[in-house]
Formats: sequence, C-alpha cells, structure tokens
Amino acid sequence: MSLDRIMNEAISPWMKGDGPDSDIVLSSRIRLARNFKKYQFSTMQNEEEAKQIHELFKKKFIKKPVEPFGEFELLKMNELNPLQRRVLVEKHLISPNLAGTEYGACLLSESEHISIMLNEEDHVRIQCLFSGLQLSEALQSANQIDNWIEEQVEYAFDESLGYITSCPTNVGTGLRASVMIHLPGLVLTKRINRIIQVIQKLGLVVRGIYGEGSEALGNIFQVSNQMTLGKSEEDIIADLKSVIQQIIHQEKTARELIVQNSSIELEDKVYRSYGILANSRLIQSAEAATCLSDVRLGIDLGYIQGISRNILTELMVLTQPGILQQYAGGPLGPEERDYRRATLIRERLRIEQN
Repeated sequence: MSLDRIMNEAISPWMKGDGPDSDIVLSSRIRLARNFKKYQFSTMQNEEEAKQIHELFKKKFIKKPVEPFGEFELLKMNELNPLQRRVLVEKHLISPNLAGTEYGACLLSESEHISIMLNEEDHVRIQCLFSGLQLSEALQSANQIDNWIEEQVEYAFDESLGYITSCPTNVGTGLRASVMIHLPGLVLTKRINRIIQVIQKLGLVVRGIYGEGSEALGNIFQVSNQMTLGKSEEDIIADLKSVIQQIIHQEKTARELIVQNSSIELEDKVYRSYGILANSRLIQSAEAATCLSDVRLGIDLGYIQGISRNILTELMVLTQPGILQQYAGGPLGPEERDYRRATLIRERLRIEQN
C-alpha cells in the first residue's frame, strides 16, 4: 500500500461489499479511544511527546502484518498537504479534527478497514469500518487491534472507571459505535425530526455525514452512542443495534407509505433527479448529494433498473470537493469543481448503463 494508492483510489476496498441491510445502512463503525499511561493527554502534550508517540508506533507496529489486515502505513499529518488531508476525511479514514493537527498521524491497513489515529483528542483512536449493519463484526476487529497495541504499550486504565480518556463521555469502555444510515423515506414523510427526538431521548446522538457539526447531506445520518461509562461493550452494541433495527423498520414503512399514496410524485422526483445527474454541466456538491439520494431510493424501490446501488455510493464519495481536486491534480475553483463533478457523474452513469 502507498500514499498514491490511498489518494487515487477514492473507493476504499471495504466500501465495495454489500453488508446486511445495505439498502438503508451504508456502514458500521467502531472507534476505541485509548491513552498511554506515561504520556500527558494529546490536548496537553508538547511537540517532543507527540513525536515520541510517532516513533513508538513506527518502531513497534509498522511493517509488522496483522492477520487478516496485513501491514499498516503510517501517514503523518505534517507531511501531507491540505488536499491530501481532505481526501482522507472524505473517505472517512481520519476525523476532521485529526486533519487539523500539526502532530497527528494515522496508521492505515491495506484494506482501509482499520485506521489508527494518533495524537487526536486521545493518544490512540482505533477505528474499524464495515459495510452495512455489522457492528459486532467491527467490534471484534477493533478489539483485535486493541489487544495487538496493548501487548506493546501500557494504557491509562483505572479499575473502577475503566479506560481514561481526554473527554469524560468516553471514559469507561472508550467505545463509540456509530452507523451511517440513509433515510429519505423519513425525510420525505417529515417524520425525521420526531424520530431524531426519540433517538436522543434514548441517549444516542444523531449527526451529519462527517460527524459533529456536519450536515446530513443526501439524507444520510450518523447515529451513535454517547456515554460509555457503566456499560459493557456488548451492551452498547446491542442497544445501538436494537435502535437501528427500529429505524430501519420505520424507514421501510415510510417508503411503503410514499409508494401507496404518492407513487407518481415519487417516481417523478426520482427521474427528475436522475435527469439532472445524467445531463447537468454544472452541479454543486449539495445538489449532487440530494439527487444521488433520490436515485438511490429509486433503485431500492425498483423504479430504476440496470444501475447498481453501489454506483451511487461510489459517486457520493467521488464527487466530494477534495477527491475531485485530487483527481484533477491540484486545487480547483468552485465553478471548475462543479463542472468536473457533473462530468464525472454523467460519464459514470453512461458507463453503468452500457
């Protein structure tokens, strides 16, 4: 694996498979927050301490394959240009927070299933991504990496509290489980706000596609647990999975309701969006996300034949500003980005139809 491959292949290998409930659930993510006993928190550490953590991982973990993930590549944020950092964020391999750090870094597995972020809010944040609803499988992989690291270094751990983290909400298991979910039915039936309120009352958090502070572009929402103290990893996963399954049921019910009551209007909306994607010469990222959401819904409901749902997922990634500019070989102005985005979508849909 090389930096060039990571940058030039917009679709991570893990995105190419269909997991359970992938018509509604795009991905499952597990993140474990850990800190080392002998170092200050990342928010308080100096340059020397940050570099020591880099060297620790370079010495003990680089070029040492872990089955079934293979070898890991170390990427230091201060060795990447702003565009490269943005691509990593748009591929969901690092957080926007890590991208903005001077001494942050990440280790990426060959499949990009696993990303180990260093010197973010905590010394280590282990992230594992799976397609569809596969929280338990993602947790198993994350725990394997966690054990691999703990064999070499001592974590900050308290017998009564659990893992010590920079943010109090992560103290305990240090586990944040999240699911990326596509909910056009609930948005169109105007039920989404009520559903979000119920989710929040259950102690879960609803965010946009890039986490805290981001918008729910393309009707894609991220649902995650909030507190980790006093619960086991298994309980956190079970609770979140139960809620997600209820949301899936509500989304399917909403879709059925739209088809029963507004079939022609929905079909018109789907094909108008398809027409925009297939014919536009300029399209902004927000409009592209909305149209891609409509067409994906049309594929799921059988209105549109002969186009794979995965193509829509691919285009949602490919049309992000950073990845577009990476493909172009450098920075682009807003209008040129919109032109290239429209061209890319038209060409990809044409290839798929043929």
